[in-house]
This record gives sequence, structure tokens and C-alpha cells, in this order.
Amino acid sequence: MAAPEPPPEGSRPLSALLGAIAQAAFQGSAAGPEEQLRAQLYPEAPPEEFRALRAKMGGLLQSIASADMDLNQLEAFLTAQTKKQGGITSDQAAVIAKFWKNHRTQIHESLISQSCWDNVLKNMNWRVDLKSQLRHIDQINTPVAIVEMELGKNGQVLSQVQITVCMLSLCFTQWEGSWRSPYLHILLCLDFLIN
Repeated sequence: MAAPEPPPEGSRPLSALLGAIAQAAFQGSAAGPEEQLRAQLYPEAPPEEFRALRAKMGGLLQSIASADMDLNQLEAFLTAQTKKQGGITSDQAAVIAKFWKNHRTQIHESLISQSCWDNVLKNMNWRVDLKSQLRHIDQINTPVAIVEMELGKNGQVLSQVQITVCMLSLCFTQWEGSWRSPYLHILLCLDFLIN
């Protein structure tokens, strides 16, 4: 088994630059002053050259993230960027691809949380039960659908809602000799369990 190939010489600073750009653009944390980043990552580069590199990488990362590119789309996009005049090198494309592969989920979740202003559905479970104990004997063995939903925002569960649907009858309609999808005559019995 061959030893893994060492990363290209310029990959570490570029990867760190992409990380700083992603933090500033998608997580909302400051990337640090441009001059400090340049001094740490590319000390030999003139300020205008570093500014152009940072802008180019920021634009590429923004395009990749806004399209939520999978690996095939990313490969096609980066190949097009390497062939474009004034584009990126193949080494830079490899670093960007590796960075996106490692950080795609975090960036995608961050973009989703930034775009949601209100509560979202975090989890939903459902099941069909038969009632076995009730006050009235005629309601025993009635099928019941129970739907449980969790609402929340930014990783917090704000409330849990349980909805019980008592199914009274299941009817099918026949139209032009073929069976169509079933519809339910239902009675909603809402039990809100808010924690």
C-alpha cells in the first residue's frame, strides 16, 4: 500500500483562507483583519494580489454553497473554472474540492438556519393504533392515527404537538373502472402537548 501523497505546497494556506472565508460568510464570525490574514497565510503576496485571491475564492465558495453542489457538480464547476482565463489552477481546484467535501454539511446547515425566520418542523413520527380502553364501549377497537411533531429553531425544540386522528371509515372511489386513491372520513381529536 502506497503512502498518501503529501498535499501541494500552497494547499495549507489556501485551505486556511477558505476556512476564514467560510467562517465570515456562513457562520457569522469575523475572519480577522485582511492584513492579519495576509501576514499569516501569504506573507510574500502584495496586498492587492491577496485581496484579489480572497475575493475570487469568496466568490467561488459563495457560488458552490448557494447551489449546494454535490461532488459531480463541483467537479464540473471547478473544471470549468480551471479552463477559464483568469480562473483557478488545478491545485487550487483540488484544495477547494477537498474543503467542500469536508465542510459541505456544516455550511449547508448554517445557510438553512440563517434563512429560517420562524420555527421549523424538527421531527415527525406517526403510527396507527387501536383504542382499547374508552368510556364508551362502541369506541373500542377504533383505528386511530397518532402524529407527533416537534417544532423548534436553531437546534432547540420549542414545543411538541401530538395530534390524534380517529378514522371513522375508509372509502375508495371507483372512476372509469379503476380504483383511485383512498380518502378518509376523519374526526380530528386534537391533543396538544406543549412542553
